[in-house]
Amino acid sequence: MVWLRPRAQGCYLDCTVGLGGTAEQILKASAPDGVLVGIDRDPHAIAHAHTRLQSYQSRVSLFCENFQRVKSVMSLVNRERVDGILFDLGVSSAQLERPERGLSFQQDGPLDMRMNPTHGQTAEDLVNTLSEMQLANIIHTLGEERYARRIARAIVRVRRQSRLRTTMDLSRLIQESVPRSYRSGRLHPATRTFQAFRMAVNDELGSLKTGLDEVLDVLAPEGRLCVISFHSLEDRLVKQTFRRLAHDTPDQWALLTKKPVSPSVEERRANSRARSAKLRVIERKPGWGDAPAGRSHA
Repeated sequence: MVWLRPRAQGCYLDCTVGLGGTAEQILKASAPDGVLVGIDRDPHAIAHAHTRLQSYQSRVSLFCENFQRVKSVMSLVNRERVDGILFDLGVSSAQLERPERGLSFQQDGPLDMRMNPTHGQTAEDLVNTLSEMQLANIIHTLGEERYARRIARAIVRVRRQSRLRTTMDLSRLIQESVPRSYRSGRLHPATRTFQAFRMAVNDELGSLKTGLDEVLDVLAPEGRLCVISFHSLEDRLVKQTFRRLAHDTPDQWALLTKKPVSPSVEERRANSRARSAKLRVIERKPGWGDAPAGRSHA
């Protein structure tokens, strides 16, 4: 919130509005006439945010949409520029706590994992149709799981007998396929594999890359783009994008965080999920209001 600098008369874009908590803080800080455009691909989150932000109705517009389509959303609210943009990536506690979403390896539910439960392939589709090599690649690349090959081999072996349908089916399979010593580590042995399939199902890295390209073109001069990530691959993508902009077009972009900002001890105590959060911020310099962001003015 401090880095975003919301103020009166400003327009702000929350690309992952979730349940509306941060959006409400932005609206309060930009009172009395700041406006907010909120996007989330999860229809349940949008419905909750609508209820939470009802008292700000004249100042907020919410859309159930993937942040890959930021420009389309901006055209719907008849705005070309915003004064600040926020991405808070990852999965929320509210999503994890709903077994029917299939995101938790600790609760039994359908092997779904879609952020929008009405669109696209499910994790069940991927687990039961991809080849062993494809499964291993997803688990290793997106989950950074050291036992990716073992887990992929076990998935293929088990699904020959019976289709994997639930989170418990997959969680038990993973626990049985990794070494006993790995089962007693700090992380649950299914953590990385579930993360990998969730990211694959929702094309999270692809969406982030496209989303960053989209929002750069709508950020106003002196506006800030703030990205909070929880995964090393997401953070790497944000870091590389911001550094490239600051290096290639230093007259247009200022990198405000040379290193990622980590949560304070108090924030970690209040929210254990925040312990792996990394914030990076870039600012568009004054004087480039007529030039498309991220491109040469010449």
